[in-house]
Formats: sequence, C-alpha cells, structure tokens
Amino acid sequence: MHAYDDQNIFAKILRGEIPNDTVYEDDYALAFNDISPQAPVHVLVIPKGAYLSIDDFGERASAVEVHGFYAAISKIVDQLNLGEKGFRVIANTGHDGGQEVPHYHAHILGGRVIGPMVS
Repeated sequence: MHAYDDQNIFAKILRGEIPNDTVYEDDYALAFNDISPQAPVHVLVIPKGAYLSIDDFGERASAVEVHGFYAAISKIVDQLNLGEKGFRVIANTGHDGGQEVPHYHAHILGGRVIGPMVS
C-alpha cells in the first residue's frame, strides 16, 4: 500500500484550495459534479478522511465513517431523484481499475441508460 499523498486534487478540494461544484456535504463526505461528466448526472463522492482506495477505506475507516459515507450516497441519490429509474455507483481502484486520483471516491452516474458495465 502506498502512502497517502495529501497534495492530490481531492485533498486540495477538501481543504478549500480548489473550488468545486458542491452537490452535498456533511461531516463524512463531500460530493460534487465531475468536471468531465460521462452521463447527465455524474457526481463524485469523497470521504473526508485520507483514504487511498475502497479497500483502504474498508480496512482503516471507522464504522461511523463507513456508515456516514454510504448514507451520504443514499442522500445524494434521493436528492437527485435517481432511485426510480436507476443509477450506477463505481469505485475505480488502482492503475488497472482506472483510478485517476489517489483518494478513495465513488462515481454516481445516472440520468440516462448507462449501458454495459464493461465494454
């Protein structure tokens, strides 16, 4: 496991050094619109703690942080009215998984038929 890089773009967003288009925020998560959306709704959800990936988050986050993060995703889905038609949540992990920023984050995609999981 690599050390967390506190100079990654999401760490800078969490510190307020880089602006974002906030969709939701609470004590455990910050969610904002992706700057390169892949669907009509494309929201990134990041935990406020310094976690590299979903497996790092699962291993080191407290139960309260894990619950708070996934509760935030539920609130965002409700806020954006995605539940009825459906949506996808993706967490890319590592190089082969397509993770571009070394801070755990989930993508919420919706607003249209998303298509096959892997092409």
